[in-house]
Amino acid sequence: MISILIAVATAFVIAIFGTPLAMRILREHNIGQFIQEEVEGHHHKRGTPTMGGIVIVIAVVIGFVVAHVRVWEWGAGPNFRILPIFSGQGWLALMAFVGMGLIGFFDDFVKYARKQNMGLSKRWKFLGQLLVAILFAWGAIELGTSTELSFTRGIGIELGPWLYTLLVLFLLTAAANAVNLTDGLDGLVAGSSGLVFGAFVLITFWQSRNPGFYEVEGAVDLAIMAGAVVGAVLGFLWWNAAPAQIFMGDTGSQAIGGALAALALLSNTALLLVLLGGLYVMTTVSVILQVFTFRVWGKRIFRMAPIHHHFELKGWPETTIIVRFWILAGLGVAIGVGVFYADFLRATNGGILP
Repeated sequence: MISILIAVATAFVIAIFGTPLAMRILREHNIGQFIQEEVEGHHHKRGTPTMGGIVIVIAVVIGFVVAHVRVWEWGAGPNFRILPIFSGQGWLALMAFVGMGLIGFFDDFVKYARKQNMGLSKRWKFLGQLLVAILFAWGAIELGTSTELSFTRGIGIELGPWLYTLLVLFLLTAAANAVNLTDGLDGLVAGSSGLVFGAFVLITFWQSRNPGFYEVEGAVDLAIMAGAVVGAVLGFLWWNAAPAQIFMGDTGSQAIGGALAALALLSNTALLLVLLGGLYVMTTVSVILQVFTFRVWGKRIFRMAPIHHHFELKGWPETTIIVRFWILAGLGVAIGVGVFYADFLRATNGGILP
């Protein structure tokens, strides 16, 4: 538990104090946000520093590492030693986080270089995500991670290495793109993702306390990783809340999506991510429905997709949309955690293992 708190605190401090420094550097290099012409009411945000996800990535990496360092050990006498103890699962989750963040960084950099809102092509972005997914799947299988399809735990459907790799590719790309689509209002992703990663802290910590029931290796490290992300996104939210002084860009949204998928896969809660990340699912579905209805019937069911822009065009203030969407994210998290714990109680006869 102490390691988790250290990860949260370290990442939070680095993010809250590192973000102003990043803002100054980004302004000096004129790295600002490009706004789509069709997004009404956002033109005042043009030029706001973007690519702030770099701070989130750095804060999480440092928070994760610092949480593993023990500087005091009692032996023959009190003495200072550095004892880093890492699990493969923790490193793998961090790799997915940083790997997807790098893809987002290249996407942001291309936008900056071209001076427009179009970054990497879909082909290059998918190839990058495919590489991260293959490396993640290989690492997970090598570490002995269960390749069963899972909800609150394995549901008895064995996928095998090939289907598991496809699941990894789907979840990584789906989560990264879903978070990226949601990142359209000030602080929306930073605030909502803090709730979702907080849920993963609870889930993985509970798994670490009940190893015989869940059989999740490296659960403590996964909790530390999730805690580091909580601290980083909350520290970043201080500056990203409306009116935002900096945006996370694809660097942040892609990294956050990658971490969500990685934690779900490594904690054997892959399908539970649909509930925990319900806000991101809703946003993605709104885009799919918009495209589908327009191509089939030539009509749009929303004034604009993703759905948060629909409510903007209806006249809702941006802060109202953000807070209400945070509430929806919180409801998804509450339901997801509730289902997870209810399954434990049901399977263990009220929490008492047989």
